Parts: sequence; structure tokens; C-alpha cells
Amino acid sequence: MTASPTILSLIPHRPPFLFVDSIVSEGADTLVAQRTFHAAEAFYQGHYPGAPITPGVLLCEAVFQTGALLMARHMAGQGTQPGIPLLAKISDVRFRNPVYPGETITIEVKRKESLGGFTMMSGSVKSGDKRVLTVDFSVAWKIPGGTP
Repeated sequence: MTASPTILSLIPHRPPFLFVDSIVSEGADTLVAQRTFHAAEAFYQGHYPGAPITPGVLLCEAVFQTGALLMARHMAGQGTQPGIPLLAKISDVRFRNPVYPGETITIEVKRKESLGGFTMMSGSVKSGDKRVLTVDFSVAWKIPGGTP
């Protein structure tokens, strides 16, 4: 599956480093997205060959990109200039289950608070009914030529 034009218009990430396929739902402080991992993706060749699993760092990246989508929507709603989401902090990452080639994950991010140019968020990933990971993180909105 390729990313929707909406996703491509909101964040600067592009294949092969785009880990969100579609937006499922969104609210004022939440956004839910999905991503299907395909067996042909290059990283599976070297991440446990013969028994591939999706790298945890890429699952985290899917959460961070979903957070960037939420930020882009939020900033546009406030009339803020287009910008670039920058990851500022990662904490409390907990991995619970692996994700295998062929699985579709559901990614949910929630905006907790904004303070001093940073937005604190929490994120989670599920594959079907099983919880895959949870993570807390912060994002800054960088306006080109400006400060966060």
C-alpha cells in the first residue's frame, strides 16, 4: 500500500522511510493511523534472516510519524506556518510483542500538553488485539528560517 496524498501533504517523510499508510480517524488531540509491513521490504533481509521481525525502532518511527501528522493538523488548525516536526525526546518505550511481515499495525497518538514550543505526546501500537508497544515522546514544530 502506498501512502495517501493527505499524508504526503502533511509531513516531509517519503518512501522508503515513510511508515504510515493511512489515517483511520482523528480528533482534536488524537490521531489513529495504520501501516502494513510487507515481506519484500529491504530491512527484513537483515533483521533476523530466516525468522524476520519488524525492527522496534521502525515501529517507534511509525508512532513518531503519526505524531507528526497530528502536529501538522493541529498547527494548520491554528493558522501556524507550515513547518517540520522535530522529535525532541523519547521516554518510557515498552515493547510487548513482535510484528511480523504481513501484519497491519494500528498506531494511536495522543497530545498531552504543549509547553515552551514542545508538544508532549503518548503513542501506542497494536496488531489486531495484541499490544505491541507504548512510548512517550515530545515534538517541536520547526518553521523554516525560524525557531521551534
